[in-house]
Amino acid sequence: MKLATRIQLSTMMFLNFFIWGAWFVTMGTYLQKELGASGTETGIAYGTQSWGAILAPFIIGLIADRFFAAQKILGILHLVGAGLMWYISSAPGFGQFFPALLVYMICYMPTLALVNAISFKQMSNPEKEFPSIRVLGTVGWIVAGLIIGWLAWEQTGSLELTFKMTSIASLVLGVMAFTLPNTPPPKAGQTVTIGDIVGLDSLSMLKNPSYLVFFLASVAICIPLAFYYSFANPFLNELGVEAAASKQSLGQVSEVLFMLLMPIIFVRWGVKRMLLVGMAAWILRYILFAYGDNGANAWMLLVGILLHGICYDFFFVTGHIYTDRFAGEKYKSAAQGLITLATYGIGMLIGYSISGVVADAYKTGENAHNWLNIWLVPAAIAGVVLLIFALMFKDKKVNA
Repeated sequence: MKLATRIQLSTMMFLNFFIWGAWFVTMGTYLQKELGASGTETGIAYGTQSWGAILAPFIIGLIADRFFAAQKILGILHLVGAGLMWYISSAPGFGQFFPALLVYMICYMPTLALVNAISFKQMSNPEKEFPSIRVLGTVGWIVAGLIIGWLAWEQTGSLELTFKMTSIASLVLGVMAFTLPNTPPPKAGQTVTIGDIVGLDSLSMLKNPSYLVFFLASVAICIPLAFYYSFANPFLNELGVEAAASKQSLGQVSEVLFMLLMPIIFVRWGVKRMLLVGMAAWILRYILFAYGDNGANAWMLLVGILLHGICYDFFFVTGHIYTDRFAGEKYKSAAQGLITLATYGIGMLIGYSISGVVADAYKTGENAHNWLNIWLVPAAIAGVVLLIFALMFKDKKVNA
């Protein structure tokens, strides 16, 4: 790959995830403090990610893959997103904020597949070349959190600036996208069915009891994941943790570290143990959050954040590897599409809805909650999922 192309792709990946991290982490705090949103409304707002994930395959499969070059679709989506984010930054209430955010996420979520497609098109050896490009996305998310902490937007009640920062970055990437290497539609002239898009052909995999257990566990474990995304930042800010968004970016640092260690650990532990450790990490994280504070037990909060690498990599990345192995060549692509739709779409949507209801149930005052009880709920859910999975998952063939 030419150096100029590598720089282009790295910048694209950096900006695409910077755009997401710039507002997503702190949105819960903004909604509750600036717009007076309830926990349920906060959960619904985060649920727009799931609706975007559910609809993204249709945008990619029915439009991008058949009619338009990927870089042009990427540019258009980010230019539209720039306008929506600027409007969102000044939306006077949740009634105006939510519809614009929903449209924005329907535009944004397809970009996750588009930046991958653009990158893979330029690579002769994706296994070796892609990780060094993709890691810039995680760096972009980290930098966004550091900027928010450095400028103290959480402490000064200026989180509307996160949406304006996102708008500017979206505008930059939207314009830049039209200069990216050409990535023509791979299925031009072909007929694509709804079944192809959502991976219905791979549903036959669910006839295997062990894969069915894994599939259902993947959906269920997204419920505690949604609690973290929705309420970790409001929780930390409510406790008075300074530069909470910056500290949360340590979770992405942990994610990169454990991603690098995964090949070594995977060989020693195998699929089932990796998945179980990932689930156990969710339980431990929420127990640490439940009993942590901003005083003598501040270390518990920090450890809980740093566990993100194990929580995410050991379950979700291992899960994609397991799905790839189990599916074989026949259902490889369809199976990945199905598990993504089930987790980031259905599972997270359920999780965001439940997390908002739980947060409201344990609200004790304006911007005050019984966080002990709130965090013990996802800990208990993760515990039940772990127990059922440990007892019922017995796929020795793929587990080796």
